[in-house]
Amino acid sequence: MHLICTKKSGMRHIHRYLFPFLIILILTLVYSCANIGMPDGGAYDERPPRMLNSTPELNALNTSVSKIEILFDENVVVEKPMEKVIITPPQQNMPEIRAYGKKVVVTLKDTLKSNTTYTIDFTDAIADNNEKNPLENFSYSFSTGDHLDTLAISGKVLNAADLEPLSGVYVGIHSNLNDTAFTSLPFDRISRTDSRGNFTIRGMAPGEYHVFALADLNRDYKYDNPQEGIAFLDSIIVPSSMPAVRQDTIFKDSITIDTIKQVSYTRFIPDDLLLASFQSSFQRKYFQKNDRTMPYKLDIFFGAPTSLPTFSMLNPVVPEDRGKDWYVTERSADNDSITYWITDSNIYKNDSLLVQLNYLRTDSLNQDFIETDTLSFNYKRPKARQPAKKDKEDKDKEEKPVINFLAVISNVQGTIDVFQNIRLEFEQPVNKIDTAAIQLFHKVDSLLEPIKYTFSSDSLSPRKFTLSHKWKFGDTYHIKIDSAAVSSYYGLHNNKIEQDFTIKKEEEYGNLMFNITGIPAGKTAYVELLDKSDKPFRTLRVNNNEVTFFDLLPGEVYARLFIDDNNDGVWTTGDYMVKRMPERVYYYPRSYEIRAFTDHSEDWDLNAVQVFKQKPLEITKNKPQEKKRRNLNEQREQQNQNKQNPIQGNTNPYLNSGSVGQSPGGRM
Repeated sequence: MHLICTKKSGMRHIHRYLFPFLIILILTLVYSCANIGMPDGGAYDERPPRMLNSTPELNALNTSVSKIEILFDENVVVEKPMEKVIITPPQQNMPEIRAYGKKVVVTLKDTLKSNTTYTIDFTDAIADNNEKNPLENFSYSFSTGDHLDTLAISGKVLNAADLEPLSGVYVGIHSNLNDTAFTSLPFDRISRTDSRGNFTIRGMAPGEYHVFALADLNRDYKYDNPQEGIAFLDSIIVPSSMPAVRQDTIFKDSITIDTIKQVSYTRFIPDDLLLASFQSSFQRKYFQKNDRTMPYKLDIFFGAPTSLPTFSMLNPVVPEDRGKDWYVTERSADNDSITYWITDSNIYKNDSLLVQLNYLRTDSLNQDFIETDTLSFNYKRPKARQPAKKDKEDKDKEEKPVINFLAVISNVQGTIDVFQNIRLEFEQPVNKIDTAAIQLFHKVDSLLEPIKYTFSSDSLSPRKFTLSHKWKFGDTYHIKIDSAAVSSYYGLHNNKIEQDFTIKKEEEYGNLMFNITGIPAGKTAYVELLDKSDKPFRTLRVNNNEVTFFDLLPGEVYARLFIDDNNDGVWTTGDYMVKRMPERVYYYPRSYEIRAFTDHSEDWDLNAVQVFKQKPLEITKNKPQEKKRRNLNEQREQQNQNKQNPIQGNTNPYLNSGSVGQSPGGRM
């Protein structure tokens, strides 16, 4: 009995050491297999799918089939068909575009037109199902007549104001050369711009055409909404073709050239059309909202620039013969936001005010008319705070009265630019200013010498004022505004203001001059300096083909020029109804680095670089979407090398057990 118990105890001891050993052995074998013997599944497929055949056949004639099936050599997908696939003539009813295994099926819902070439431009929408290799620039055509139209035109669409390439914009043609075709008829044939603004209209018949671009908001392929962006050419286009030769380069690898071949092809022209897209100055006018954040402050907002409305008080009633002495108006430059400051306390003490407003509103036919509305301005007064309990010591202390001053915001800092004026903005409309109590001094050898200045009020706001003087480089000045020099309609006055400020030294600035060629004879032009966000910060008129910007801060700047056709000093958009093109815009094709205490001079030929290549990429917002070719085979090779050379210092192979059972690259 004792012997049997001893044997059982011995077996337990053996199992205790044997099981952990077997587990370690199994894991070691699995890890070794995963890293040495696991097949990699072969090379990745980097070739796009190839078309085998189609029904109807490619370029088929006399066909009336509305269902097109295209067969490829592998399973495919159609990515973003409603965005990428263009069918022309344009379809009023959305077609069905789907992939089924190796087939792409397009079902047209519109009735086919007779004797018409249909083109389905897939761009890069078709890709293989596994690796998503796109089939670039693939299009399919057929004809319902006995011939196939094969002509094409191409070009680019840019935003007229800033030369931004426009993507997703329809470009269409009309064989009807009447000016009303664009506004009343859908396009004959269409294309859509890619990320670079490029377009190609295919399947055109010989003839004469007008060409348009349209940011079609309602997808009716015609310009029936003045808020749609458009472009048009003022000349007739006649498409044609010609034989041409191009060079095709074959590479041995990503760097080494194998051969360069001369390839003959058919060139379709014109292939360099440039369309400048713009929106008309029309904007739909409408009342947006009203607000009353203070008892005496009535805010009104409109949805677009408009003319100044008329304003009258209904409750409480203000007699018409009283005039406008009971309020002051503050407005934006285009009147889309207006504030009426009520100055009569007998009016603004009422918690509810009724106002009659007569303003411009745009009807469904895009015509402006006078709308009369009654607006209610209600003010909910804040609840009075309950006084806090005071202890005996606090009660014994005499409370000091709190004085509320008229708050002011100023741009005066310790150092300002030589071209900078002093701006003062008060929190309430100002009804009294004692300019004698506003003093400006020139600080010379610690002595303050009083100097003259110009003080002006803002034409749009009764709260804003400007103090200007011709500053001297590097000198120090002192501004002093006495207490109560400025008072508001509501009884507040300013606190005393005193501050020194110094003008930057001349050696802290640079100057830039452009010598410009290419300005059309007899035309006025303006140059705008731009920051890195493409926003203008300085504008000057060109005189005798020269323009000089003085006192520029060091840094990177860009430049844009516009031809001022109507001599109003600002860039003006186009108007199709009167056949007015937008004013032409040019960019200096690179940035310029302004250095301190340096005069820079540059020659600028407006026509030396093609317009669509002029805008520097650094400030181009709609940058081209470069298609990155995925070299998955190189990725796999790198993964295999990593497995053959594990990370130094990791002595526990089981920390990497997550790789067990996975093939390189993540494919099974």
